[in-house]
Formats: sequence, C-alpha cells, structure tokens
Amino acid sequence: MSKIEVKDLLDAGVHFGHLTRKWNPNMAPYIYMERNGIHIINLYKSVAKIEEANEALSKIAASGRKILFVATKKQAKDIVSEKVANVNMPYITERWPGGMLTNFVTIRKAVKKMAAIDKMKADGTFETLSKKEKLQVDRLRAKLEKNLGSISDMTRLPGALFVVDIRREHIAVKEAQKLNIPIFAMVDTNADPRDVDYVIPANDDASKSIEKIMTLVTDAVDKGLKERQKDKADADAAATEGEVVAPAAPLEAPAEEAKAAAEEAAEAPVEEAEAAAEEAVEAPTEEAEPTTVDKPAKAKPTTKAKKKAAPKAKKTAAKTKKKAAPKAKKASTPEVETEEPTEEDN
Repeated sequence: MSKIEVKDLLDAGVHFGHLTRKWNPNMAPYIYMERNGIHIINLYKSVAKIEEANEALSKIAASGRKILFVATKKQAKDIVSEKVANVNMPYITERWPGGMLTNFVTIRKAVKKMAAIDKMKADGTFETLSKKEKLQVDRLRAKLEKNLGSISDMTRLPGALFVVDIRREHIAVKEAQKLNIPIFAMVDTNADPRDVDYVIPANDDASKSIEKIMTLVTDAVDKGLKERQKDKADADAAATEGEVVAPAAPLEAPAEEAKAAAEEAAEAPVEEAEAAAEEAVEAPTEEAEPTTVDKPAKAKPTTKAKKKAAPKAKKTAAKTKKKAAPKAKKASTPEVETEEPTEEDN
C-alpha cells in the first residue's frame, strides 16, 4: 500500500467542502479555511484519518469478517461497485433495504429465494411452469439480483460498514449504531461526524474525490486479505512439515529410551513385591506338609463311646472325693498335747 500524499488528494478535489451556510459546527476541527463562501477541508487531518481508517479496515479484513460498502448516490454507484467487487466484499448501490442489518434473517430469506430460482432453472423444473409464471419468476429474480445480488455471499452480519454520504444513508448508520457495528465514512462539512467511529473528512459529492478515497480504502482491504491468505498458507505449511517430521527416528529415539527407562523403574518395585509375597505364601505350606503326614489327625469319639465313658468318669470322681474327705478332716482337727503322768500323781 503506497503512502498517502496530500498533493494527490488536492488534485482529486478532496478538500472542497459545502457552502458555509450549510456547514455543521461539529466539523469545525477538520475545516482549514473559508474561500468564496465554501469551506476548505484540512487535508493533513484527512491523511491522518485515512491512515487510521485503513489500518482498522486491514485488520478487519485479515480477521475474515466482511465489510459492507454503502453508496446509493448517482455519482458514487459505479465507482463503489467496481472498486469493491475487486476485493470481493459486499456492497449496496441501490436503495437501502430497510432492516438490512436489524432484520438480517428476513433479508437472508430473500437471498435464499433467489438461489432457489436459480436451482429451479438448473434442474429443469422452471420449464414446467406456464408462460405467465415464468415471466413473474424472472421479474422477481431480476429485482432480487438488483437489490441483493451483491450481498449474496454475506452469510452473517458484517464486521464493519463503510458509507460514502452519512446524511443520505442515515438509516444504514442508525442500524449499524444499534448493532454496535463500526462505521467508516466519508464525511463532508455539512454532516455530523459524531455518528461515525472512523471519520474521513472529504468531499463526498465529486466523483474524482470518491474514486480517490475508495482506491485507498480498497487497497487497505486487499492488503488485509493478502495477509490472511499468507498466514493461512504458513499454517498449512507448518502442519504438513509437522506430519513429515513426526516419524523421524532421531527425534523419537531419546523419547523412546526415556519411556523404557521409566517403565523399568516403575515395574522393578512391583516385581520385588510380587516375589516377596509369593515366598511368604509358599513358606507355611512347605512346613505344614510333614506334620500332616507324621501326625495323623485323631479320630473323634462317637456318641456311644461318650455314653459308656460317662458312668466310669462319675465313679472315679466319687472315689477320689471319698479318699480326699478323711484327709481333709484330719488336717482340720487340732492336735492336742497329752501330758504323761508323773510319779507324784501315781
């Protein structure tokens, strides 16, 4: 994108404003002087504003959003449609359809109707209609093409709105304001710049001035589109390079070795624990085996044997009690000392 020169803008007549009696006081910061009852626009400020607007438009185009251009003036129609078509952006050069932005769903239905008519002509159903119906469909198709043909590729709301004359396109400006869509506009000395986000002070009546500004703007949009294509190509190239480099052995060898070492380190303690557990389980079984062979289990006594053994046990218990009783009595009686009779007693 070439540098913007003040001389080029001067040659194109961008500096000519409206009559002084028609001016808008809010445009005073952009007015350089008055000559012959006409306000002269300060082109140095115009250059600064054009550069600012171009940078913003380039970023919007690089992001993949659409920029809608609006110019229904007779002297701007052909210029805008020609310049904007080169950068594949939507534009409105006929009557602004009310609700174009605020009622976008309905506008999309009209665009789909146009596509449905084209499909009818392609698959042959159009030929089955009567002559009168064909005529009606053709007229409808021509009307839709005239008003909405340039926005057939715009499937969602635009990222920005560029207006040539904001006084004439005040409905479009109001709709964009309601939806918080950034507004770029060529603003003459008779318009209010407070309604616009990016003001370009310029003559919006002369075709030469409009052509010059549109050339600069579309160049900025084209630059943004090329940057987007370049970034996309770089991303695709990086993706393909990544696919080729991924299977390379030298890059994967260290990773595989580290992975194997980590697996061995993780498995070592597990194997040791399993071996210890197996030894602990096997040890008692080996010691228990000879005991079961050397000392067979004793047979449990039957109920008959228990009945026979019961009376014998009672008799033996009684005998032991009887024997123990006299011994206990002897132990309990105290011993009495007996004195032997002396000779005197006798």
